[in-house]
Amino acid sequence: MSRIVIVGGHGKVALLLAPLLVERGDDVVSLIRTPEHADDVAATGAVPLVVSVEEASEQELAAAFDGADAVVWSAGAGGKGGPERTEAVDRDAAIRSMEAAKAASVPRYVMVSFAGSHGQDPVPADHPLRTYAMAKLAADRHLVASDLDWTIVGPGLLTLEEPSGRIEVGRVEGEGQAPTSRANVAAVIAAVLAEPATVGKVIPFRDGETPIAEAIADVPVEYADLDN
Repeated sequence: MSRIVIVGGHGKVALLLAPLLVERGDDVVSLIRTPEHADDVAATGAVPLVVSVEEASEQELAAAFDGADAVVWSAGAGGKGGPERTEAVDRDAAIRSMEAAKAASVPRYVMVSFAGSHGQDPVPADHPLRTYAMAKLAADRHLVASDLDWTIVGPGLLTLEEPSGRIEVGRVEGEGQAPTSRANVAAVIAAVLAEPATVGKVIPFRDGETPIAEAIADVPVEYADLDN
């Protein structure tokens, strides 16, 4: 059994991930921004913990991570609050959580990013999600440079389709392409937490035909080069 802390515990992916982890015997704590979300999280079998990652200090996050075997970042501004809040959550708070994980001696860290997070211009300069894409890429680069046992999972366009348990690993240029079921994203996160071969790997993916366990077992190392 592992103790896993999910950051962004009331998000759609997190609410699908928690029961997968609980069912296999993991002890799950889900960080939420407001107490009103506690009942939804508790219904998944996870323990809700009210911590605003946007406002919490590194020390407060480290306290929330104390005793954890892994942290999963599944939080995001969701486009609310404009560019400043996007940078505050998707970049600054994410990076702060990585430093908190190190301070709390949490070895494993899984980041939920997006499939096009690499290169110098992940989306065009005039794209409505430019700020988001650049914030995610900055956070991803910080994680890759850290000494955590990290994995970055990068789904394509998120959908509400039922899980197929099958994906295709490969880079996707830009944002809003390659439909990817949120339920498959949750299954991929659960799988990488249990697969040591995914440490140090960036896994861009979409819904496909390859069973998840097979798809994540041999991810090309070059995807971890986020400069290209």
